[in-house]
Parts: sequence; C-alpha cells; structure tokens
Amino acid sequence: MSEVAITAAGAGDGKNADSIFSPLAVALMLVIGILGFAGSLLLGAYAPDLRSGHNAGAHALSTAATGYAGIVELARATGRNPHIIRAEAGWDDEDLVVATPEHGTVNMSKFLKARRGRPTLIVLPKWDAVADGRTSGWVNVAGLLPAFDPAGVLAPGVVMTVTRHRSGARMLRVVGPGTPSLVTSAPQPLQTVTSPALLPVLTDDAGRIVLGWVNGSSVYVLADPDLLNNHGIRRLDRARAALDLLDYVNANGARGIDFDVTLNGLGRGRSPLKLAFEPPFLAMTLAIVVALALVGWQALVRFGPAQPPTRAIAFGKAALIDNSAMIVRKAGREGGLGTRYAALIRDRARAMFGVPAHLPDDAVDRYLDRLQGATTFTALVADAGSAKHPADMLAAAQALHQWQQEKTR
Repeated sequence: MSEVAITAAGAGDGKNADSIFSPLAVALMLVIGILGFAGSLLLGAYAPDLRSGHNAGAHALSTAATGYAGIVELARATGRNPHIIRAEAGWDDEDLVVATPEHGTVNMSKFLKARRGRPTLIVLPKWDAVADGRTSGWVNVAGLLPAFDPAGVLAPGVVMTVTRHRSGARMLRVVGPGTPSLVTSAPQPLQTVTSPALLPVLTDDAGRIVLGWVNGSSVYVLADPDLLNNHGIRRLDRARAALDLLDYVNANGARGIDFDVTLNGLGRGRSPLKLAFEPPFLAMTLAIVVALALVGWQALVRFGPAQPPTRAIAFGKAALIDNSAMIVRKAGREGGLGTRYAALIRDRARAMFGVPAHLPDDAVDRYLDRLQGATTFTALVADAGSAKHPADMLAAAQALHQWQQEKTR
C-alpha cells in the first residue's frame, strides 16, 4: 500500500516539476554544465602556459623597469630572432641563451650543465622590487638587494664579490680585444664583481668587472642588469650597446638569441591532465567524449516513457491464483493436484445431486456414474489421478470441469 501511495504522490510532483523545468531549460543547463566542466579541465591543464609573465619580475616577459621585454622586442626588430625558452628542453640549443635569475638562491647547476660549451649570458640581479598594486606591470623599487644575493648566483663553482658605488655616469672600458661599441655610460649606482674565476671584458674606470667571462667556459656574467633591462635601454646609446653586447657574446655565428624564463618560475611543465589533450593521447580522449555523447543520447531518446515500479504482489483473485500456482510450481508439488481437484469436484457433486452423506468416495463415484453422460465420473477421476505431466493434468481438470457444467445445465 505504501508503494502505491508513493507512486501516486510522485506522479503529482512530476507534473509540477515539468511545469517548472521545461525540456529546453533542462537542455540549456546540461549544455552549460558540460561546457563549463570542459573549460575548467582545459584551464587546469594549460593555466601554467597561459601565464603572461606580467608580474613585474626581472625576466624576458616583464615590461616593468627591471624586466627585459624591451631588449627582446629590440632584438626582434633588428632581425636577431629572439625566442623565449619556457621549458628545460630549450636549453639544448646552440644559440646564445640569456638567463636572468632573480635571486642567488636559484639552482643553476642543471642549467649550467646543459649549457656547457655553448654561449651563455647570466645577468645578475640587483634591485629589490615589488609589483605596483595600482598599475599592472609596474614595480616599486624598495632598494638594492643585499650584495650576497647576486654574489651567490654561480656559487659554489664561481666565487664572486659584489660591490656597488656611484659611477658618476663615467664611460665603461673594454679590456683586451673587443669592440668599441660596447662602451657606454655607467648606470647609477653601478654594480660590479670581482672574482679570480672571471676574466674582464667590460670594466669601470677602476678596473672592476661589469661584464666578465668565466675562464675556461663559454659563460659570460653581466654584473649590472641596468645595461640590459627596460630601465637601462630607454637611452639610445645604451640600447645600441646592449645589442652589441649580445652580438659580442653570441660571436659563434648563431642565428638567434634565446631568453630563458624557466629559472624565473615561468616554465611550461607537463602534467597527466595536459597529456590528455595532446597527441597521441588526444585520440583516446576524443573517443571517450564520443562514447559519453552516445550514452547521453541513448538516455535522452530511450524506448518509451519511464515505467513506475510495480507491486511485488498484485491485487485481485486472478493475482492470488497466479501467485498460488507459482508457489506450487516452485515447490514441485504439481503431481498431486489432479487427485485433489477430482476430490473438489466430488464434494461439489455431493451437494448438487443430493448424494447421501454416509457414502464413501468410491461409492459416491459409482453413484455419479449412473448420471447420464458420454464419460463416467470414475474414468475422469482415474485420468486426473494418473496425470503427471502439466499438460495431461490440465486436460484432466478441464474434462472434470466440463462434466460438472454438463450435469448442472
């Protein structure tokens, strides 16, 4: 009874729900949900790659005063073919690679090992800057970094001492064979290094190294980033000197210049989620999407309306008889039904034909045989008792029923 009540109540609620949520509204919600889920997966997979780098850092994507986006654009405009390295695999290149670590704590060992024997320029950090909260891409300079910070960029392989002093905007000097175009006015304040492992290429008037070459390698160290960053190359003479400096370091005839940003935390990593949207796994992802779409379509256009749950035991005499027959069948007691049905017909005949109550069953059968008919009652009872197969038993029961109908007409 409780199932019937619940089903009836559910039908009423369904009508109200249909009036609130139309099929079009449900379809729109489904489409929006699927698109939103797919979009969140894509953004989660490619979010690291979509970072613009406009975080006011000292790297090649930054347009802040301490960044190097200006020299990248200047190199592109002058045909030097700059590229941004956003994966460690890009270190394996014969072109000049410019690295701009923002602190001396950055681990450079793997980078230096990959760049062994290839032209490399390492620009030391100098300024302690934070992003401007009011203007995107700008920085507020809090001052100079502690001298030990840039001094530790190549430690412990190369021990350096960093000094800062007022340069008076005096001209820098080229040491040994070089090009006079490297000479430009010194920034204010000027950051220099001294190290027994560095050979000077560009110095101040006191001989302190501004651009040095690591002895026995192809690695160059630029002590003062203001000769290359956006703030420094705003002047024409420094912009020309910056390009000449890159050409000098890249003197092996390479056709391009690479600017690394992986050391600044802007590398593009590989993740299992990202692999699902790239070959060769993209084919499997598309196959799964198509399979899910087919499952959804099958659920949408299924055969016929939804059927309400049916009762375990139905109402009515017919259902009661069917359930009783099923119980007898499962119990394996069908073989004894013929004799019992014959006894039922005999009891009915006693009442209908006035058979004396004191007569035993065999005497009753002989009494009923005297009634006119094509078949005797004794033969019908014998057939019912000997029937073992369900078809034979059904035929015997129908014959007894027909005998009773004939005698009561």
